[in-house]
Amino acid sequence: MRRICGSDLLLPVFSVVILLSVNSQAQDQGDAGIGGTWTISFAAGGNPDAIQSTRTPAGPPPLKPEYGSAWEEGQRLAREANARGEPLATAATFCLPQGMPAMMGGGGPFPVEILLSPGQVTIIQEAYTQVRRIYLDTPQVTLEDIEPGFYGRSVGHWEDDTLVVDTIGIKESVRYRDVPHTPAMRITERIHRVEPDVLWDQVTIDDPEILEEPWTVTFVYNRLPGYEIMEYVCEDNREYADETGATRLRIDPR
Repeated sequence: MRRICGSDLLLPVFSVVILLSVNSQAQDQGDAGIGGTWTISFAAGGNPDAIQSTRTPAGPPPLKPEYGSAWEEGQRLAREANARGEPLATAATFCLPQGMPAMMGGGGPFPVEILLSPGQVTIIQEAYTQVRRIYLDTPQVTLEDIEPGFYGRSVGHWEDDTLVVDTIGIKESVRYRDVPHTPAMRITERIHRVEPDVLWDQVTIDDPEILEEPWTVTFVYNRLPGYEIMEYVCEDNREYADETGATRLRIDPR
């Protein structure tokens, strides 16, 4: 019979301690506390370091003149339609998801949940049950290899406590603040906590054909501890767009 010595007894314990230590370090370095459920607070333009505690609205997009004039006219028509009580149709009118980058900051009262798993960060927006996947430490592919979609293809990596994400392949019909874009649009995000319960997502949109310069907006979130994301399906939508583009409601005559 083999005699069990003290070192044999210590080996399993020592191995468990190392494993727990490695897992703890990986967790500390790998999620930086961004996991959990968050609710959007506001959107601010420019450098996130300049954000104050007061609400700072995002500025106008830096569109090239030929696109800027059309955008301004569209905004004017939208304001007039809202004043008449006849808001213009949006993606929500047709039960379409917001897509990127609107889903990260356009969910209104609907929270987002960030899930971390080996090799992937998954972000779920409660509105329309939108899901995007960020593949970690994976090379980005070319546009030719992507089927354009609402969320495109996102790859990311950690820079200290910041998750840096590169997204391409957003279909042209998907818009943020009704700003047009080309298939070549590229979105770069820098996601990190600035306080224990405050998260920033600095979003920079680069589309040289449409924009005079890269357009940066920062979405600010507050943590929602204990909140469970609910199912949101646009199942019984009564809205539709009439011939003028205004949103109408179908009324059940019964």
